[in-house]
Amino acid sequence: TQIETTTSDYDKEKLQERLAKLSGGVAVINVGGSTEVEVKERKDRVDDALNATRAAVEEGIVPGGGTALLYSKKSLEGLKGKNADQNAGIDIIRAALETPTRQIVENAGVEGSIVIGKLLESESKENNYGFDAQTETYTDLVKSGIIDPVKVVRTALENAASIAGLLLTTEAMVAEMPEPKEPMPAMPPGGMGGMGGMGGMGGMDF
Repeated sequence: TQIETTTSDYDKEKLQERLAKLSGGVAVINVGGSTEVEVKERKDRVDDALNATRAAVEEGIVPGGGTALLYSKKSLEGLKGKNADQNAGIDIIRAALETPTRQIVENAGVEGSIVIGKLLESESKENNYGFDAQTETYTDLVKSGIIDPVKVVRTALENAASIAGLLLTTEAMVAEMPEPKEPMPAMPPGGMGGMGGMGGMGGMDF
């Protein structure tokens, strides 16, 4: 079909819209709000949800919370490279696969190493066991509705690997240095000098 053969993302999106209209699977979502900022925020959320749903329909889903990448770390156990550089690369990937879960957990104010250790030691064969950052509990992520589209997880890993490879083969990199924040000015000594004229209030009767 044209959807499968086209190389243009724009053409593919338009063809999918046409197919949806022909099959009757069309819905109109009206997004409203009190202010323009609120409307834009809600529209962005709807767009994110639609894109995630499309990605899930295309390639399926995996447990969310970064656990899909975390559990894939087990497949690297016992893997040895042919030289020290390859071994260093394997170690870097092992650490990188933990990062999404660690960041989500630490954003919730919980120690990431403790949660990751408990998840990797779990005996869950389906790898659905994970950490719900909202309730700070361990649960079956799929049953709790915490899922990620396979396409999103896959492309994130592929893009990260591509950028890392580009950095390794680049002779120089340009980075933006953070601007130093100036300290707040100190309060002048002697308190609020402008209030000195209030001394004449001693004659007021209460």
